[in-house]
Amino acid sequence: MVLKYSKSTYLLLVFSICFKLVSCAQHSTKKIESEKKTPKTLKTGANRTELYLDLLKNKNIAVVANQTSIIEKLQRKEISPNVMGVEKVSQHLVDYLHSNKKIKVKRVFAPEHGFRGKADAGETVKDGVDTKTGLSIISLYGKNKKPYPEQIKDIDVVVFDIQDVGVRFYTYISTLHYVMEACAEADIPVILLDRPNPNGHYIDGPVLDMKHKSFVGMHPVPVVYGMTIGEYGKMINGENWLNNGLQCNLTVIPLENYTHDTAYSLPIKPSPNLPNDKSINLYPSLCLFEGTNVSVGRGTSEQFQVIGTPFYNVDKYSYQFTPIPNEGAKYPKHKDNVCYGYNLRSVRNLNKINLTWLIDFYNGHKSHSKEKEFFNTFFVKLAGTERLKEQIKQGLTSDEIRSSWEQKIKEFQLKRGKYLLYK
Repeated sequence: MVLKYSKSTYLLLVFSICFKLVSCAQHSTKKIESEKKTPKTLKTGANRTELYLDLLKNKNIAVVANQTSIIEKLQRKEISPNVMGVEKVSQHLVDYLHSNKKIKVKRVFAPEHGFRGKADAGETVKDGVDTKTGLSIISLYGKNKKPYPEQIKDIDVVVFDIQDVGVRFYTYISTLHYVMEACAEADIPVILLDRPNPNGHYIDGPVLDMKHKSFVGMHPVPVVYGMTIGEYGKMINGENWLNNGLQCNLTVIPLENYTHDTAYSLPIKPSPNLPNDKSINLYPSLCLFEGTNVSVGRGTSEQFQVIGTPFYNVDKYSYQFTPIPNEGAKYPKHKDNVCYGYNLRSVRNLNKINLTWLIDFYNGHKSHSKEKEFFNTFFVKLAGTERLKEQIKQGLTSDEIRSSWEQKIKEFQLKRGKYLLYK
Protein backbone atom coordinates (compact mmCIF):
# COMPACT_ATOMS: atom_id res chain seq x y z
CA MET A 1 0.00 0.00 0.00
CA VAL A 2 1.36 3.40 -0.99
CA LEU A 3 0.54 6.39 1.19
CA LYS A 4 -0.18 9.63 -0.61
CA TYR A 5 0.38 13.03 1.00
CA SER A 6 -0.72 16.47 -0.04
CA LYS A 7 2.05 18.92 -0.88
CA SER A 8 1.51 20.87 2.36
CA THR A 9 1.55 17.68 4.46
CA TYR A 10 4.74 16.54 2.77
CA LEU A 11 6.48 19.85 3.45
CA LEU A 12 5.36 19.71 7.08
CA LEU A 13 6.77 16.20 7.43
CA VAL A 14 10.13 17.21 5.91
CA PHE A 15 10.31 20.27 8.20
CA SER A 16 9.59 18.11 11.23
CA ILE A 17 12.37 15.64 10.36
CA CYS A 18 14.87 18.46 9.73
CA PHE A 19 13.96 20.11 13.02
CA LYS A 20 14.58 16.88 14.90
CA LEU A 21 17.93 16.37 13.15
CA VAL A 22 19.06 19.92 14.00
CA SER A 23 17.91 19.50 17.61
CA CYS A 24 19.84 16.23 17.92
CA ALA A 25 22.96 17.86 16.45
CA GLN A 26 22.69 20.81 18.83
CA HIS A 27 22.22 18.46 21.76
CA SER A 28 25.28 16.44 20.73
CA THR A 29 27.33 19.62 20.34
CA LYS A 30 26.29 20.86 23.77
CA LYS A 31 27.15 17.46 25.25
CA ILE A 32 30.62 17.53 23.65
CA GLU A 33 31.18 21.13 24.81
CA SER A 34 30.05 20.16 28.30
CA GLU A 35 32.47 17.23 28.36
CA LYS A 36 35.28 19.55 27.25
CA LYS A 37 34.49 22.06 30.01
CA THR A 38 34.36 19.39 32.72
CA PRO A 39 37.88 18.00 33.20
CA LYS A 40 38.18 14.44 34.36
CA THR A 41 39.17 14.00 37.98
CA LEU A 42 42.85 13.41 38.55
CA LYS A 43 43.57 10.35 40.68
CA THR A 44 46.88 9.77 42.43
CA GLY A 45 48.51 6.37 42.46
CA ALA A 46 47.67 6.03 46.16
CA ASN A 47 43.99 6.56 45.42
CA ARG A 48 43.95 3.75 42.83
CA THR A 49 43.79 1.09 45.51
CA GLU A 50 42.24 -1.41 43.10
CA LEU A 51 45.60 -1.60 41.31
CA TYR A 52 47.83 -2.45 44.26
CA LEU A 53 45.97 -3.80 47.31
CA ASP A 54 45.94 -7.34 45.92
CA LEU A 55 49.73 -7.11 45.54
CA LEU A 56 50.03 -6.50 49.30
CA LYS A 57 47.67 -9.14 50.67
CA ASN A 58 49.24 -11.49 53.21
CA LYS A 59 52.58 -9.72 52.81
CA ASN A 60 54.91 -8.07 55.30
CA ILE A 61 55.37 -4.53 54.02
CA ALA A 62 57.37 -1.43 54.81
CA VAL A 63 56.12 2.00 53.77
CA VAL A 64 58.31 4.96 52.79
CA ALA A 65 56.07 7.90 53.58
CA ASN A 66 55.62 11.35 55.09
CA GLN A 67 52.78 13.78 55.72
CA THR A 68 51.92 13.94 52.00
CA SER A 69 51.14 10.20 51.80
CA ILE A 70 47.38 10.68 51.81
CA ILE A 71 44.52 8.85 50.13
CA GLU A 72 41.05 10.31 49.67
CA LYS A 73 37.89 8.25 50.02
CA LEU A 74 34.17 8.85 49.77
CA GLN A 75 32.15 7.82 52.79
CA ARG A 76 28.46 7.93 53.56
CA LYS A 77 27.31 10.67 55.89
CA GLU A 78 23.95 11.83 57.22
CA ILE A 79 23.59 15.35 55.86
CA SER A 80 20.15 15.93 57.42
CA PRO A 81 17.69 13.79 59.40
CA ASN A 82 17.08 10.54 57.47
CA VAL A 83 18.96 11.88 54.44
CA MET A 84 22.27 10.26 53.57
CA GLY A 85 24.97 11.76 51.38
CA VAL A 86 28.68 11.30 50.73
CA GLU A 87 31.72 13.31 51.72
CA LYS A 88 35.37 13.17 50.76
CA VAL A 89 37.70 12.30 53.62
CA SER A 90 41.47 12.06 53.75
CA GLN A 91 43.40 9.33 55.48
CA HIS A 92 47.10 8.69 55.80
CA LEU A 93 48.25 5.79 53.67
CA VAL A 94 49.97 4.12 56.63
CA ASP A 95 46.78 4.30 58.71
CA TYR A 96 44.77 2.94 55.79
CA LEU A 97 47.08 0.00 55.15
CA HIS A 98 47.58 -0.71 58.86
CA SER A 99 43.81 -1.04 59.31
CA ASN A 100 43.61 -3.71 56.58
CA LYS A 101 43.72 -7.09 58.34
CA LYS A 102 45.06 -8.80 55.22
CA ILE A 103 48.14 -6.53 55.08
CA LYS A 104 50.93 -6.56 57.66
CA VAL A 105 52.65 -3.18 57.92
CA LYS A 106 55.91 -3.87 59.75
CA ARG A 107 57.57 -0.46 59.78
CA VAL A 108 57.75 3.02 58.26
CA PHE A 109 60.76 4.71 56.65
CA ALA A 110 60.79 8.52 56.83
CA PRO A 111 62.67 10.94 54.49
CA GLU A 112 64.07 14.42 55.19
CA HIS A 113 61.73 16.45 57.44
CA GLY A 114 60.45 13.26 59.08
CA PHE A 115 57.26 11.22 59.02
CA ARG A 116 55.04 14.16 59.94
CA GLY A 117 57.12 16.68 57.96
CA LYS A 118 58.08 19.13 60.72
CA ALA A 119 61.89 18.89 60.87
CA ASP A 120 64.12 21.67 59.56
CA ALA A 121 65.88 21.33 56.21
CA GLY A 122 69.13 19.48 56.84
CA GLU A 123 68.15 18.57 60.40
CA THR A 124 68.96 15.01 61.43
CA VAL A 125 65.71 13.05 61.76
CA LYS A 126 65.71 10.48 64.55
CA ASP A 127 64.15 7.03 64.64
CA GLY A 128 61.00 6.70 66.70
CA VAL A 129 57.55 5.18 67.12
CA ASP A 130 54.32 6.40 65.53
CA THR A 131 52.00 7.16 68.43
CA LYS A 132 48.87 6.46 66.37
CA THR A 133 49.74 2.99 65.03
CA GLY A 134 52.59 1.92 67.28
CA LEU A 135 54.73 1.23 64.21
CA SER A 136 58.48 1.81 64.36
CA ILE A 137 59.73 4.72 62.27
CA ILE A 138 63.20 4.51 60.78
CA SER A 139 64.78 7.72 59.53
CA LEU A 140 66.39 7.84 56.10
CA TYR A 141 67.77 11.30 56.79
CA GLY A 142 70.36 10.88 59.48
CA LYS A 143 73.18 8.45 59.97
CA ASN A 144 71.72 6.16 57.30
CA LYS A 145 70.13 7.41 54.12
CA LYS A 146 69.78 3.89 52.78
CA PRO A 147 67.89 1.10 54.60
CA TYR A 148 70.24 -1.37 56.27
CA PRO A 149 69.84 -5.05 55.29
CA GLU A 150 68.60 -5.93 58.80
CA GLN A 151 65.89 -3.25 58.52
CA ILE A 152 64.27 -4.95 55.52
CA LYS A 153 65.21 -8.62 55.96
CA ASP A 154 61.66 -9.53 57.08
CA ILE A 155 59.94 -7.40 54.41
CA ASP A 156 58.18 -8.85 51.35
CA VAL A 157 57.26 -5.56 49.62
CA VAL A 158 58.22 -1.89 50.08
CA VAL A 159 55.60 0.74 49.24
CA PHE A 160 56.95 4.20 48.33
CA ASP A 161 54.55 7.17 48.44
CA ILE A 162 55.98 10.69 48.79
CA GLN A 163 54.97 13.92 47.05
CA ASP A 164 57.90 15.33 45.06
CA VAL A 165 58.23 18.83 43.54
CA GLY A 166 60.29 17.93 40.46
CA VAL A 167 63.57 19.65 41.39
CA ARG A 168 66.95 17.90 41.48
CA PHE A 169 68.07 19.21 44.87
CA TYR A 170 64.81 18.28 46.60
CA THR A 171 66.02 15.16 48.38
CA TYR A 172 63.05 12.80 48.00
CA ILE A 173 64.38 11.47 44.68
CA SER A 174 67.69 10.71 46.42
CA THR A 175 65.76 8.79 49.07
CA LEU A 176 63.99 6.91 46.27
CA HIS A 177 67.37 5.98 44.77
CA TYR A 178 68.66 4.49 48.01
CA VAL A 179 65.41 2.63 48.74
CA MET A 180 65.47 1.10 45.26
CA GLU A 181 69.12 0.18 45.66
CA ALA A 182 68.63 -1.49 49.06
CA CYS A 183 65.63 -3.43 47.75
CA ALA A 184 67.49 -4.50 44.61
CA GLU A 185 70.30 -5.85 46.75
CA ALA A 186 67.83 -7.77 48.92
CA ASP A 187 65.60 -8.87 46.00
CA ILE A 188 62.56 -7.08 47.45
CA PRO A 189 60.01 -5.53 45.06
CA VAL A 190 59.08 -1.85 45.32
CA ILE A 191 55.60 -0.51 44.56
CA LEU A 192 55.76 3.23 43.85
CA LEU A 193 52.48 5.15 44.10
CA ASP A 194 52.86 8.00 41.62
CA ARG A 195 51.93 11.62 42.33
CA PRO A 196 51.78 14.74 40.10
CA ASN A 197 54.78 17.00 39.59
CA PRO A 198 53.77 20.64 40.28
CA ASN A 199 56.83 21.73 38.27
CA GLY A 200 56.31 19.12 35.56
CA HIS A 201 55.53 21.63 32.80
CA TYR A 202 59.13 22.57 31.96
CA ILE A 203 62.77 21.45 31.92
CA ASP A 204 65.59 23.87 32.76
CA GLY A 205 68.91 24.40 34.50
CA PRO A 206 72.41 23.00 34.23
CA VAL A 207 72.79 19.22 34.10
CA LEU A 208 74.65 17.83 37.13
CA ASP A 209 78.37 17.23 36.68
CA MET A 210 78.80 13.87 38.43
CA LYS A 211 82.00 14.99 40.18
CA HIS A 212 79.67 17.14 42.29
CA LYS A 213 77.34 14.25 43.16
CA SER A 214 75.77 14.56 46.63
CA PHE A 215 72.47 13.88 48.39
CA VAL A 216 71.12 17.13 46.87
CA GLY A 217 72.06 15.89 43.40
CA MET A 218 72.73 12.24 42.62
CA HIS A 219 72.01 11.95 38.90
CA PRO A 220 73.01 13.73 35.66
CA VAL A 221 69.73 15.61 35.22
CA PRO A 222 68.85 19.33 34.96
CA VAL A 223 67.70 21.27 38.03
CA VAL A 224 64.10 20.98 36.76
CA TYR A 225 63.56 17.68 34.95
CA GLY A 226 59.84 17.54 34.06
CA MET A 227 59.01 14.03 35.31
CA THR A 228 56.80 12.54 37.99
CA ILE A 229 58.54 10.58 40.71
CA GLY A 230 57.20 7.38 39.14
CA GLU A 231 58.78 8.23 35.79
CA TYR A 232 61.98 9.20 37.60
CA GLY A 233 62.08 5.81 39.32
CA LYS A 234 61.86 4.13 35.91
CA MET A 235 64.76 6.28 34.72
CA ILE A 236 66.90 5.31 37.74
CA ASN A 237 66.45 1.68 36.70
CA GLY A 238 66.73 2.23 32.96
CA GLU A 239 69.90 4.32 33.12
CA ASN A 240 71.61 1.81 35.45
CA TRP A 241 72.18 4.42 38.15
CA LEU A 242 71.93 1.93 41.01
CA ASN A 243 75.13 0.54 42.48
CA ASN A 244 76.81 -2.04 40.21
CA GLY A 245 74.04 -1.58 37.62
CA LEU A 246 71.49 -3.35 39.81
CA GLN A 247 67.86 -3.41 38.68
CA CYS A 248 65.06 -2.88 41.18
CA ASN A 249 61.84 -4.87 40.75
CA LEU A 250 59.78 -1.68 40.43
CA THR A 251 56.03 -1.38 39.87
CA VAL A 252 54.66 2.12 39.31
CA ILE A 253 50.97 2.66 40.08
CA PRO A 254 50.24 5.45 37.60
CA LEU A 255 48.17 8.58 37.88
CA GLU A 256 44.83 8.76 36.12
CA ASN A 257 43.79 11.73 33.96
CA TYR A 258 47.18 13.47 34.19
CA THR A 259 49.58 15.13 31.75
CA HIS A 260 52.74 17.09 32.48
CA ASP A 261 50.80 20.28 31.75
CA THR A 262 48.10 19.46 34.30
CA ALA A 263 47.96 22.21 36.91
CA TYR A 264 48.11 20.67 40.35
CA SER A 265 47.76 22.41 43.69
CA LEU A 266 49.30 20.35 46.47
CA PRO A 267 46.72 19.65 49.20
CA ILE A 268 49.46 19.30 51.84
CA LYS A 269 52.73 21.23 51.95
CA PRO A 270 55.56 18.85 51.00
CA SER A 271 57.98 20.34 53.55
CA PRO A 272 57.85 23.08 56.21
CA ASN A 273 59.37 25.79 54.02
CA LEU A 274 57.27 25.19 50.92
CA PRO A 275 53.91 26.38 52.30
CA ASN A 276 51.96 27.06 49.09
CA ASP A 277 51.84 26.86 45.29
CA LYS A 278 53.80 30.10 44.83
CA SER A 279 56.74 28.92 46.93
CA ILE A 280 56.82 25.61 45.03
CA ASN A 281 56.87 27.43 41.69
CA LEU A 282 59.66 29.79 42.83
CA TYR A 283 61.68 27.08 44.56
CA PRO A 284 63.83 26.01 41.56
CA SER A 285 64.97 29.62 41.10
CA LEU A 286 65.31 30.67 44.73
CA CYS A 287 66.92 27.59 46.25
CA LEU A 288 70.18 28.57 44.52
CA PHE A 289 70.28 31.49 46.99
CA GLU A 290 70.80 28.93 49.77
CA GLY A 291 74.38 28.81 48.47
CA THR A 292 74.84 32.58 48.96
CA ASN A 293 74.56 35.18 51.74
CA VAL A 294 70.96 35.97 50.71
CA SER A 295 67.96 34.76 52.74
CA VAL A 296 65.05 33.05 50.98
CA GLY A 297 62.62 33.89 53.76
CA ARG A 298 63.24 30.98 56.13
CA GLY A 299 62.12 32.22 59.52
CA THR A 300 59.17 34.14 58.02
CA SER A 301 55.72 33.11 56.78
CA GLU A 302 56.76 33.81 53.17
CA GLN A 303 59.44 31.14 52.73
CA PHE A 304 60.75 30.92 49.15
CA GLN A 305 58.63 33.94 48.22
CA VAL A 306 60.92 36.72 49.49
CA ILE A 307 64.67 37.25 49.16
CA GLY A 308 66.93 39.67 50.96
CA THR A 309 70.18 40.36 52.79
CA PRO A 310 71.21 42.71 55.62
CA PHE A 311 74.58 43.48 54.03
CA TYR A 312 73.49 46.26 51.74
CA ASN A 313 70.56 48.65 51.93
CA VAL A 314 70.16 50.56 48.69
CA ASP A 315 67.13 52.41 47.41
CA LYS A 316 65.95 49.74 44.99
CA TYR A 317 65.71 47.14 47.77
CA SER A 318 62.84 48.83 49.56
CA TYR A 319 61.18 45.59 50.75
CA GLN A 320 62.38 44.30 54.10
CA PHE A 321 61.79 41.35 56.42
CA THR A 322 63.35 39.99 59.62
CA PRO A 323 63.88 36.22 59.98
CA ILE A 324 63.06 34.75 63.38
CA PRO A 325 62.97 31.09 64.49
CA ASN A 326 59.78 29.23 63.51
CA GLU A 327 58.61 25.76 62.51
CA GLY A 328 61.03 24.36 60.00
CA ALA A 329 63.67 27.05 60.67
CA LYS A 330 65.03 26.97 64.20
CA TYR A 331 68.17 28.82 63.13
CA PRO A 332 67.27 30.88 60.05
CA LYS A 333 69.90 32.69 58.04
CA HIS A 334 70.33 36.30 59.28
CA LYS A 335 68.25 35.59 62.39
CA ASP A 336 66.89 38.82 63.96
CA ASN A 337 68.53 41.00 61.28
CA VAL A 338 66.58 43.18 58.86
CA CYS A 339 66.99 41.89 55.30
CA TYR A 340 66.46 44.13 52.26
CA GLY A 341 65.31 42.69 48.97
CA TYR A 342 62.25 41.64 46.97
CA ASN A 343 58.77 40.36 47.67
CA LEU A 344 58.02 37.92 44.83
CA ARG A 345 54.55 36.75 45.87
CA SER A 346 52.87 38.61 42.99
CA VAL A 347 55.30 37.40 40.30
CA ARG A 348 53.62 35.44 37.50
CA ASN A 349 54.19 31.69 37.61
CA LEU A 350 57.50 30.72 36.07
CA ASN A 351 58.12 28.22 33.28
CA LYS A 352 61.90 28.56 33.46
CA ILE A 353 64.51 29.26 36.12
CA ASN A 354 64.88 32.97 36.78
CA LEU A 355 68.56 33.94 37.01
CA THR A 356 68.09 37.72 36.96
CA TRP A 357 67.49 37.90 40.72
CA LEU A 358 70.68 35.95 41.43
CA ILE A 359 72.72 38.11 39.07
CA ASP A 360 71.17 41.26 40.52
CA PHE A 361 72.07 40.36 44.10
CA TYR A 362 75.59 39.34 43.11
CA ASN A 363 76.12 42.72 41.44
CA GLY A 364 74.65 44.45 44.49
CA HIS A 365 77.03 42.52 46.71
CA LYS A 366 80.04 43.70 44.68
CA SER A 367 78.90 47.32 44.91
CA HIS A 368 77.63 47.60 48.47
CA SER A 369 78.70 44.75 50.70
CA LYS A 370 81.75 44.64 52.94
CA GLU A 371 81.42 40.86 53.14
CA LYS A 372 84.24 39.10 51.29
CA GLU A 373 82.25 36.33 49.62
CA PHE A 374 78.79 36.17 48.08
CA PHE A 375 78.81 32.41 47.36
CA ASN A 376 79.36 29.65 49.90
CA THR A 377 80.46 26.05 49.34
CA PHE A 378 76.85 24.84 49.09
CA PHE A 379 76.24 26.76 45.86
CA VAL A 380 78.18 24.36 43.61
CA LYS A 381 76.36 21.37 45.13
CA LEU A 382 73.00 22.99 44.38
CA ALA A 383 73.96 24.12 40.88
CA GLY A 384 75.62 20.76 40.20
CA THR A 385 78.45 22.52 38.40
CA GLU A 386 81.18 25.08 39.08
CA ARG A 387 80.44 26.76 35.78
CA LEU A 388 77.32 28.67 36.88
CA LYS A 389 79.18 30.50 39.65
CA GLU A 390 81.99 31.40 37.25
CA GLN A 391 79.53 32.62 34.60
CA ILE A 392 77.86 34.94 37.12
CA LYS A 393 81.24 36.26 38.28
CA GLN A 394 82.23 36.88 34.65
CA GLY A 395 79.15 39.09 34.16
CA LEU A 396 77.29 36.90 31.68
CA THR A 397 73.62 37.68 31.14
CA SER A 398 70.79 35.32 31.98
CA ASP A 399 70.28 34.49 28.30
CA GLU A 400 73.98 33.82 27.75
CA ILE A 401 74.09 31.46 30.72
CA ARG A 402 70.92 29.66 29.67
CA SER A 403 72.27 29.10 26.16
CA SER A 404 75.16 27.14 27.66
CA TRP A 405 72.64 24.57 29.00
CA GLU A 406 70.81 23.97 25.74
CA GLN A 407 72.77 21.07 24.27
CA LYS A 408 72.81 18.97 27.45
CA ILE A 409 69.12 19.66 28.02
CA LYS A 410 68.36 18.38 24.51
CA GLU A 411 70.35 15.23 25.25
CA PHE A 412 68.48 14.79 28.53
CA GLN A 413 65.11 15.21 26.83
CA LEU A 414 65.90 12.30 24.51
CA LYS A 415 66.85 10.17 27.50
CA ARG A 416 63.76 11.29 29.45
CA GLY A 417 61.41 10.35 26.63
CA LYS A 418 62.08 6.63 27.15
CA TYR A 419 60.55 6.68 30.62
CA LEU A 420 57.50 8.92 30.33
CA LEU A 421 54.16 7.52 31.43
CA TYR A 422 52.16 10.62 30.54
CA LYS A 423 52.03 13.14 27.67
